Amino acid sequence: MTAGKSIIAMIGGRQDLDQFRKKSWVGTFEEYLDLVRETPAVTRNAFERVYDMVISYGTNVYEESRGVKRTHFKFFDDPDNGGRDAVFGLDETLESFVNALMSAAKGYGIEKRVLLLHGPVGSSKSTIARMMKRGLERYSTTDAGAVYTLGWVVEGNEDVLWCPMHEEPMHLVPERFRDDVLADLNAGKDDQDYKVRIVGELCPYCRFMYSERLKKHGGDWTKVIEDVRVKRITLSEQDRCGIGTFQPKDEKNQDSTELTGDINYRKIAEYGSDSDPRAFNFDGEFNVANRGIIEFIEVLKLDVAFLYDLLGASQEHKVKPKKFAQTDIDEVILGHTNEPEYRRLQNNEFMEALRDRTVKIDVPYVTKLSDEIKIYEKDYNSGKVKGKHIAPHTIEMAAMWAILTRLEPPNNASLTLLQKLKLYNGRTLPGFTEENIKEMKEEAVGEGLHGISPRYVQDKISNALVAHLDAKSINPFMVMNELEAGLKHHSLITSEELRAKYRELLGVVKEEYENIVKNEVQRAIAADEDALKRLCGNYIDNIKAYTQREKVRNKFTGQTEDPDERMMRSIEEKIDIPESRKDDFRREIMNYIGALMIDGKTFDYKANERLYRALQLKLFEDQKDTIKLTSLVSQVVDKDTQAKIDVVKSRLIRDFGYDDESANDVLHYVASIFARGDVKRK
Repeated sequence: MTAGKSIIAMIGGRQDLDQFRKKSWVGTFEEYLDLVRETPAVTRNAFERVYDMVISYGTNVYEESRGVKRTHFKFFDDPDNGGRDAVFGLDETLESFVNALMSAAKGYGIEKRVLLLHGPVGSSKSTIARMMKRGLERYSTTDAGAVYTLGWVVEGNEDVLWCPMHEEPMHLVPERFRDDVLADLNAGKDDQDYKVRIVGELCPYCRFMYSERLKKHGGDWTKVIEDVRVKRITLSEQDRCGIGTFQPKDEKNQDSTELTGDINYRKIAEYGSDSDPRAFNFDGEFNVANRGIIEFIEVLKLDVAFLYDLLGASQEHKVKPKKFAQTDIDEVILGHTNEPEYRRLQNNEFMEALRDRTVKIDVPYVTKLSDEIKIYEKDYNSGKVKGKHIAPHTIEMAAMWAILTRLEPPNNASLTLLQKLKLYNGRTLPGFTEENIKEMKEEAVGEGLHGISPRYVQDKISNALVAHLDAKSINPFMVMNELEAGLKHHSLITSEELRAKYRELLGVVKEEYENIVKNEVQRAIAADEDALKRLCGNYIDNIKAYTQREKVRNKFTGQTEDPDERMMRSIEEKIDIPESRKDDFRREIMNYIGALMIDGKTFDYKANERLYRALQLKLFEDQKDTIKLTSLVSQVVDKDTQAKIDVVKSRLIRDFGYDDESANDVLHYVASIFARGDVKRK
């Protein structure tokens, strides 16, 4: 079999023809009524359908802090695209957004509003709108999200002229019969079941077709619907069906017909009048988006004439095409805008009507470090970045700087901005409770609505990847240098004072990185398991004797001696246990070991984080001089020392995710730090 045939056969074998037939269903109006009785949800309005689409992906409820529960909507993880457009760290915002959709779906009033996503540039507003549109497209292809429209059979053949606004077929039911029809369709349903509703009238085109056939059949409605066909449709922005997007252009070229359609001058000659709906193109964005979603990009940049259309579309669910009466629409109006445009709206008294019809949903920047890291790791990971290793903490340091630019200075003078970042990220600090953190967030009302955009950071990570062609890996300094260099020309930084502040925050990040890598190298040097066990055993023997007021047997001489106070303190001081608290700490360790023994468990020094860290630091202090790491600075390394350094390097690669080049870079960097420390001590 040729390659071409095998590919065609593979695709052919994976086709779902049954699903295609379902999505291509065409039937009579009578068959559609049977379908409605069986599955009433096919008649849902746009808000109900969009809300059900989001909920269909499932939710996770978790406790954000004591007494505060948060709902995570899995839809915004973008599972259908492998997380390509996933939104991180905005659960509170998305909860507000979905709650607005739910309120609108239940008819509580928000269905008469424009949903306005408001926030700084690069805060995921467009991503959320894009996901909503793509999600609705996919949902309409499923059985649960099926949508139907109507068309008119052409006399003399089986061609069908489909509704240009793909409206709900139930609009065919005359107003005076609707209550009885609904009573019949909803009979036997309880409050938990979905109930059919009929809202709206036929569009001008279908109204014309309906009237013509009503005359033809002498007013017999039952004959009229014999000329009607119903088909299932798939909502699609590409096919201009149920998904619309409007983007403001130059004010001189804006035309409201882009929203509500325009006359087809070629057909005027055929039909004799510019008020004949058959000579009108119902292809404005409002018409196209009927039954689904319309996205307004930078909605507040719209010309005032457009805003009048927007007001009617949101409040009355009607639009006014040229030469025709107001026409019913059924769609979610989703706009997004940035802070300067929104401030202009607030200051413009002529826009009061729009403000009153707007539900503002703030979409801030992420303020939690772990979420910001996820944003960058989505694009910069081993799967996407080929041929170049991203050293540990490279993404983390870039994300840390971005978060610091967005945080407001803490009111507590004893708390630094970096400590505030760590508290937001789940770290604990003495004297700060969950309640304190909650209060800090409530006080900082503008937090996340200013600062550096993720786009800027992504651009600079990209620059670092391509700027160092000879390097096999990129490290935090390469990225931080790019971040700093770009500040000179950053178009959104409006003052030298702000530029200086951002540079200062880069200095904070560099200092934090220095502490992190020093810690990692220390742990790598002290990663001798046998030595740690021996040191721990010696310490436990001594504190046991100390707390029980006993002697310790010297394994070398066989003589009993007092507990080695100097050795015990040398370990405890590594984790800042003061002299006054040493007895408490030693009893705490012994009680911990005793509790484990009662439960039949064996003591493992790694399980006690503070003790483990103290042992590592003590072992590092004892071993660093024998390894002579600072000899890397002078580049005079003897064979024995090089072998010891290679062992440390292999641990960095094995335990911390470095490659050979980045591990070597880190060892040289930390060696220079230690060398500076030695010089200072002298």
